[in-house]
Amino acid sequence: MDALLGTGPRRARGCLGAAGPTSSGRAARTPAAPWARFSAWLECVCVVTFDLELGQALELVYPNDFRLTDKEKSSICYLSFPDSHSGCLGDTQFSFRMRQCGGQRSPWHADDRHYNSRAPVALQVRIPSRVDKSESSPPKQFDQENLLPAPVVLASVHELDLFRCFRPVLTHMQTLWELMLLGEPLLVLAPSPDVSSEMVLALTSCLQPLRFCCDFRPYFTIHDSEFKEFTTRTQAPPNVVLGVTNPFFIKTLQHWPHILRVGEPKMSGDLPKQVKLKKPSRLKTLDTKPGLYTAYTAHLHRDKALLKRLLKGVQKKRPSDVQSALLRRHLLELTQSFIIPLEHYMASLMPLQKSITPWKTPPQIQPFSQDDFLRSLEHAGPQLTCILKGDWLGLYRRFFKSPHFDGWYRQRHKEMALKLEALHLEAICEANIETWMKDKSEVEVVDLVLKLREKLVRAQGHQLPVKEATLQRAQLYIETVIGSLPKDLQAVLCPP
Repeated sequence: MDALLGTGPRRARGCLGAAGPTSSGRAARTPAAPWARFSAWLECVCVVTFDLELGQALELVYPNDFRLTDKEKSSICYLSFPDSHSGCLGDTQFSFRMRQCGGQRSPWHADDRHYNSRAPVALQVRIPSRVDKSESSPPKQFDQENLLPAPVVLASVHELDLFRCFRPVLTHMQTLWELMLLGEPLLVLAPSPDVSSEMVLALTSCLQPLRFCCDFRPYFTIHDSEFKEFTTRTQAPPNVVLGVTNPFFIKTLQHWPHILRVGEPKMSGDLPKQVKLKKPSRLKTLDTKPGLYTAYTAHLHRDKALLKRLLKGVQKKRPSDVQSALLRRHLLELTQSFIIPLEHYMASLMPLQKSITPWKTPPQIQPFSQDDFLRSLEHAGPQLTCILKGDWLGLYRRFFKSPHFDGWYRQRHKEMALKLEALHLEAICEANIETWMKDKSEVEVVDLVLKLREKLVRAQGHQLPVKEATLQRAQLYIETVIGSLPKDLQAVLCPP
């Protein structure tokens, strides 16, 4: 469960973002209610007040029938205000994430299925802008191949000022990008919740367009229900990026392999003051100076040309949004250079279309061989699109052990399996079904009807990338096959 918080001296307003399509916590809701639709994206609004005698207290929850567990209420109250060690005065805005308790809230109504089938895929949406006419609907984009709406992918509703977030650590961007790519545990110690949350969100956005598959907590306190889980020394640190403000975490998490201490933004001449790279053994006192404490050595060399370009921008007073665009494009191109060879190799595992025949089970996707992939890098590696030198092979080997490789591979394998199923459906619809039925038994014909119906249901739910003409042809085939069966079987397959 995610939350965006705006806090004042005494009161915090929280918006709990929905974690998924089944996260509505209403005890009962009617399809016509405005909140019923909006609750697909927003769980509830919480107002937390700091009482001088009671401490943090949950003053209001809207809608008032939304169910929060006691553990969730406690977490929201503690996370809604800056930690006592934070030098935070006045209004501030920050975000946090917390683990949802109690599983799914309640299922959607049946009428939501039709609405969802016409909407973009979930983590993908278009936010209306001020230039839109109130009478007109948002312009639709279409995927020419599948004739389905092509959703716009948004990294975040709130676009971060990437250059402002990373200006103290520009010289270590390569190291930080690799740590994120490998899903390494990283503790971010910042002077305030807003700096903490923005730095964590900036770090997790480094891998776009690769999905960030690890846990991340933009702001975390000692009162969080997962405190013991994250601070235990009996097992390796979890794959999480943890943003904190309390220096107590330096002592508690000294066993973590990577710690980034960020101070208040300071300028030194024209170049923002950079934190130093230090060994974890230097973490001895609670007043540790800003720096990146890690024994990790980056596999790839630093991009000096980018640093010079950003420095030149600082000297010429280039706008921060332009600097952020340069930095974001660099990270995007770096991630794409890393992912493209994986995408090409994964595509080679897909069975050839000519091997897909209508009346046989589709061939399987070939298994991913790490050794075969590494051998392919010699002639199709990232050096074709990226000028950075270094140990690319070593980076890939470590990436294979990370949650991000597992997440990427599962998603790509799922997409390829759906594509394979769609190609099989198209092959069936292009075949002569009357010829196939001539020497088939009733059992085989009924089995075909059931399988075609299953494929059609999946395809109509946009789970299969097929054209509308193919869906119509499949429906016609089902009707043709049923019409060839005896009346009693027709009655069973097509009940009134």
